[in-house]
Amino acid sequence: MPIGDILYIIAIVLFSIMTFAIIRGNFQRKFDKNGHRHDLKDKKTKEDK
Repeated sequence: MPIGDILYIIAIVLFSIMTFAIIRGNFQRKFDKNGHRHDLKDKKTKEDK
């Protein structure tokens, strides 16, 4: 196997891992530790108090 093929395979694997980590991080940021979505929570305003 030429060195170019090995580098190409390594680059694809690293790209896949990085993409998975970014998508996973974005998905986890949408939820709190109880599993509720942050963007669907009622936001309290000063008028509500």
